[in-house]
Amino acid sequence: MDVHNAFLQGDLDEEVYMLPPPGYRQKGETLVCRLHKSLYGLKQASRQWYSKFSAALCDFGFCHSESGHSLFYLNRGAASVFIILYVDDLVITRSEISLIEEVKAMLHARFHIKDLGTLKYFLGIEVARSANGLTLNQRKYALDILKDCGLLGTRPMDTPMEQNLKLDNELGTLLSDPSSYRRLVGRLIYLTVTRPDITHAVDILSQFMHQPRQTHLDAAHRLLRYLKATIGQGLHFSCNSTLELCAYCDSDWASCPMTRCSTTGYCIFLGDSLISWKTKKQHTISRSLAEAKYRAMAVAT
Repeated sequence: MDVHNAFLQGDLDEEVYMLPPPGYRQKGETLVCRLHKSLYGLKQASRQWYSKFSAALCDFGFCHSESGHSLFYLNRGAASVFIILYVDDLVITRSEISLIEEVKAMLHARFHIKDLGTLKYFLGIEVARSANGLTLNQRKYALDILKDCGLLGTRPMDTPMEQNLKLDNELGTLLSDPSSYRRLVGRLIYLTVTRPDITHAVDILSQFMHQPRQTHLDAAHRLLRYLKATIGQGLHFSCNSTLELCAYCDSDWASCPMTRCSTTGYCIFLGDSLISWKTKKQHTISRSLAEAKYRAMAVAT
């Protein structure tokens, strides 16, 4: 197909083209190849793959979840199947074994997939099953963070942050290489997926990514020493839990020394299982503790 090179950087009538491999084109030719499937490395590849996969699931009867485009669900009577997609990795769960076998047969017919069996490890999250329920933790991920920072042999601490510690933008010397601090805090943010106990400390540390100082790095290392003492902690989802939804929220008052904004915190339980939590600085300055708590209640609701 003879197409001008100007079209090679984008779509051409919703089709994708690429230059031929070296050795398949003579000097002076302007031939390109029309792709019938997406290839890794192309900017259109991720969109094409998601479109193809979601279309296959929707044809089978799946629906998109309103909470995220990577979550699909299928209801047939009392039975349900849920699929979560991350790039080309899938996690499938169900309420009835016969329905999931039907879904897996459909996926095998449409795609080249490999069934890895019962979920044990996914995106750094370890999954353990017992008669009491399901446990999620990031033990290996936390150990990797400690190893990269050279703190595997450090002395453990009982708390993630010093009591009444107030960090700001002025105390301490500027770090000569702020990228290491930013990388560390970024990894700690992902660790909060299964560690709600460090969420508040990580929220404070993430406020100084633009210009980190030595005091901020010392507080981050203090948090790592706490992780050393609680390396195996995670979330437990009980199989005997009720479906009663219960939420707790709280707020301090004008705790930020730089903006005088209050901090909201909440956690939501489904029966005995913690399913949602958050800590975040409020956008406006509250004039009283009661106002700060009402704002926290509104966010939690």
